[in-house]
Amino acid sequence: MTLRFMYTPKYFQLTDNDEVISFMQKYSFATIVTNINGVPEATHLPFIVEQRGDKLMLVSHFAKANPQASAIFNQTSLVIFTEPHAYISPAHYEKALNVPTWNYLAVHAYGKATLIDDKAEVAKLLEKMIGFYEAAYLKQWAQLPDDYKFKMMNGIVAFEIEVTDLQGKKKLSQNRSELERENIIKSFTNSADQNERDIAGYMKG
Repeated sequence: MTLRFMYTPKYFQLTDNDEVISFMQKYSFATIVTNINGVPEATHLPFIVEQRGDKLMLVSHFAKANPQASAIFNQTSLVIFTEPHAYISPAHYEKALNVPTWNYLAVHAYGKATLIDDKAEVAKLLEKMIGFYEAAYLKQWAQLPDDYKFKMMNGIVAFEIEVTDLQGKKKLSQNRSELERENIIKSFTNSADQNERDIAGYMKG
């Protein structure tokens, strides 16, 4: 049974697995949260999100000096994927008796991390991340001296997380009238704010 830790009313639940994974891959710079001595600590990291058979894996690396680099291996971590988001003014609503709110999408992924310590595997991980985030840099990376690359790899802690619980939320005014939703979409579609344009796109479906 899935345990729900993120408050998500039924009409805001994001349950389509393919849509959830696509969202995580698009907004893959995420926040990993762990508990260290009773205090939650967080680091912002780029992730590779990949499906391996029936397993969903999150792959990344910490700076070795980061206290979370050792703390994640003996507990469950929470990785939060979020963006875009936009303020929703009551001006879009049909009645004056309303208050502001916020539209956004977010995914919470839970799982325990496994250390990747084999240098060849770490090198493969870094190449995979470069290929995802800036494929054009792969050629330059390949030409760097091995001792330099080894020094860089020696300063990180690579890991992967098998996701054991996945929760998605898509709060896009699903509880409002069709006219109110259309008002928001119309206002946001031509907005100068990228977040608002993105939210309009998600609202259009």
